[in-house]
Amino acid sequence: MSAWLPSAPCTPGACVEPAAPVVAVPRAVLRLTAVTAVVLAGIVLSPLGGRIPAEWVRRWCRTVVRAIGVRVRFTGGPAPTGGLLLVANHVSWLDIPLLAAVRPARMLAKTEIRRWPVAGALAARGGALFIERDRLRSLPGTVARIAHALDRGAAVAAFPEGSTWCGRAHGPFHRAVFQAALDAGVPVQPVGLRYRQDGQGAGTAAAFVGEDTLLASLWRVARARGLVAEVETRPVIPPGAQPDRRALARAAQPVTPAPAWTHAVLLAPRAPGVQGMTRAR
Repeated sequence: MSAWLPSAPCTPGACVEPAAPVVAVPRAVLRLTAVTAVVLAGIVLSPLGGRIPAEWVRRWCRTVVRAIGVRVRFTGGPAPTGGLLLVANHVSWLDIPLLAAVRPARMLAKTEIRRWPVAGALAARGGALFIERDRLRSLPGTVARIAHALDRGAAVAAFPEGSTWCGRAHGPFHRAVFQAALDAGVPVQPVGLRYRQDGQGAGTAAAFVGEDTLLASLWRVARARGLVAEVETRPVIPPGAQPDRRALARAAQPVTPAPAWTHAVLLAPRAPGVQGMTRAR
């Protein structure tokens, strides 16, 4: 892996606490069966593409999250129509349907996801923009493709932290994806994501970090009792409100980043005109 890639110190062993309280195993299995059925239904309908109303897509995304036993609370106003860059902090695989529930969008994703069973096919059919994280030279082209999609009126969703964090700590937003919004002259919609369990503060049951496996994360979420996803749609940042991508990234940051000494974001010298931008899980 290239040294310039953003990284987070969060690992399952160091950060992720066992989900407590938990539901019985048969109920957890039922939740996994339900979410699998909902996702497969989405794959079957995905060839219809843009013919599916956006509200139906939003409802399907909410259903994916609720099927695995997670309640959802939305705050803030609706996202605007037209070209729009949606950005959010990154904690879990649940972030993807939650962000799409705010507004269906083309997801910026690492190329490895294209090879994932089920999820890869769904992402590709959903119009995901894949980024080659190990090729710094491809970054300007990726920014140009994002700007082109935004300029044509599409919504693009990204996680500018570049890696998942446990939910109790957060990383800074990296800037390259914001250059695409500047180039296309479109607004930015910041979204804050947080997970709580059993009425407590920010928890880690939903986190998908480090060397965690998707299966382990799915099982942890399915067994969690009282898990709630909080989705905060913050005020839109209109075009021209910030002078450059550095200021735009800072304004869009929905949470305060952890102090610099608490995480290791490794960056090699940057290519002209771009900053590190990836989406790890």
